[in-house]
Amino acid sequence: MLKNSPDWKFTEELNCFDQGYRLVAGIDEVGRGCLAGPLVASAVVMPGDKQLAWYKRVKDSKLLTANQREELAPYIHETALAAGTGVVEAYLIDQLGMTAAVHLAMSLAVAQLQPQPDFLLIDYLTIPSLKLPQKGVVNGDTLCFSIACASIVAKVYRDHMMQDIDCRYPGYGLARNKGYGTQEHLAGLRELGPSPVHRWLFEPVRNIARISFKEWTERRAAEGIHGT
Repeated sequence: MLKNSPDWKFTEELNCFDQGYRLVAGIDEVGRGCLAGPLVASAVVMPGDKQLAWYKRVKDSKLLTANQREELAPYIHETALAAGTGVVEAYLIDQLGMTAAVHLAMSLAVAQLQPQPDFLLIDYLTIPSLKLPQKGVVNGDTLCFSIACASIVAKVYRDHMMQDIDCRYPGYGLARNKGYGTQEHLAGLRELGPSPVHRWLFEPVRNIARISFKEWTERRAAEGIHGT
């Protein structure tokens, strides 16, 4: 697929292959800007020697419809040499901060890869804690095939999680807004206050909440609630 393709999206992978790397993982995360729900990162190692009839349909997950993502995700899983997904829950995002939470989610995704990759292509950033050769690719989810595949896998995985979370914490429209700050979501926050899956890291949650973060965490601890 890659070696014989003129498609510019394979430039980063081809550069890695030319340097002698063979298992190149693309990594991306979704949910960074959400007021509620987990942060999810996925890592995928795509083969460089297969003709994929569907590869031209791959784009950054944000540029695809939900149905298109659902159609492509199984193809990616079936074709990938390895795939992994890391999840960091809302309470841990609050504790760590967003940058550390992103690094953790991506590290968890990479740890699941079997076989382990020998090079990482990551959307925008690098992960200092991972002692693997790596490169942060600006706009990687639109410029790099492997990263785009990872973005689709992560988005589908998180969307399914948000549908389940919506059943547990109704009233915010989480199955529809996926945790982003829509009018419906903010109206639910004003009416119900924050749920255990909301992120106090973000100002809208703090401002709308009827209790302080300290009061909320103490109440959850007293009730024996940890995480989600």
